[in-house]
Amino acid sequence: MSECKSDIFGWLVRRATWHLWVVPGAVLAALVVRTARVTSDGGMDNAIVVRAARVWLAGGSPYDDDHFLYLPSAVLAAAPQVLVPREALCVLVPLAVTGCLVGGWVCALRLHAVPLRSRFAALGLTGLAAGFAPFAHLVQLGNWTATAVLALPLGLSLAGRGRWVAAGAVIGTAVALKPLLAPLALLFVFAGRWRGLVVMVAVPVAASVGAAMLLPDPAGFFTRTLPFLLRGDDGFVRLYEASPVAVLPRAGVPGAVAQGVASVAAAVGVGCAYRRWRSGEGSEGGRSLRLAEVAATLMLSAFLVSRPSYDHYLLVVVPVVLAGVPCAGAAARGPWFWLALVPQLPGVTWPFLESVQRRAIRDAVTLCGLAVTLAAHCSRTAGGLRRRPRLPGGGSRRGVYAGCGAAGPTSAKPF
Repeated sequence: MSECKSDIFGWLVRRATWHLWVVPGAVLAALVVRTARVTSDGGMDNAIVVRAARVWLAGGSPYDDDHFLYLPSAVLAAAPQVLVPREALCVLVPLAVTGCLVGGWVCALRLHAVPLRSRFAALGLTGLAAGFAPFAHLVQLGNWTATAVLALPLGLSLAGRGRWVAAGAVIGTAVALKPLLAPLALLFVFAGRWRGLVVMVAVPVAASVGAAMLLPDPAGFFTRTLPFLLRGDDGFVRLYEASPVAVLPRAGVPGAVAQGVASVAAAVGVGCAYRRWRSGEGSEGGRSLRLAEVAATLMLSAFLVSRPSYDHYLLVVVPVVLAGVPCAGAAARGPWFWLALVPQLPGVTWPFLESVQRRAIRDAVTLCGLAVTLAAHCSRTAGGLRRRPRLPGGGSRRGVYAGCGAAGPTSAKPF
């Protein structure tokens, strides 16, 4: 009888855990419906890509629009949307973007071996959707950053299983759609996975060269887009850029000084990421944390100097770091990680930063806070792993990362 009661209780717990997913489902459904009602072409940023595809199909150059900042391969990827009625795009694009964000969270959980039936899995997605402003911004804009949000944890999951060539193909495909994950090439260099690196580079190059041959201006990305990005003289775009290169001049800092400060900070971040990679995993469960922390630090370092750099870029790194909370020693367990996210609480009005044009200052605080937090964590963790004595089997005497993806009694459990 006691065994029967135990089985019934376990079944009820499992059912109740799955029902927790109703909460983020309701939040996401409300976000999609609202976006469908207030946007056209699936969002302002998606409309830019669709407009470029329409111009190309009409015989013009998509790079006539200075705000089209994508590789030529993105034009062909957006072309099917031209054939879809705008009323349908208003629904399909928010659904696709939301699907990418949910898929990215699921892949991040699988990277860290966190069960999808856990309360943390459901509540974490709820927190991202309802408590992290860039999430809603990304869905409303329909920005193709959503593809990078999905590709990063998926690629890291493949790399964690030793499938670096497949990881390179996934990340390279995302780069072909939007070159946001290009800094991850350094991860392949750190790991010495040259075949994976070749695949990561070859996929967007082949796709872009092939697509460029179909454009009336094959070199438009290099002759128009790259100079525009390097100049950064678009007054409208600059108001929403979160990188120190754009924000510091608004506070009176000379542009050259701002560029130098951001470049030094980015270089330090890359150095910390490399130090973290060289330190090893620490234990079996440390493989996922090392991949996530190094990749997140590399991306944040790039965001410090990239033009442009928007608030929704943060969604590329936050899920893979946040999903590591169940892992002992994870960066997301520290208070500084959460403090850096405070400016992104929706509905909070900050003194002197009430206007939309000044939101970039709040975004810059979060970007810099996360970059410093991850870089310091990588450096500190690397030092701790090097000092910790090793057992004959390769593990540490007290596994720094015990409890995340490791087998045995310390493996991650549902919250």
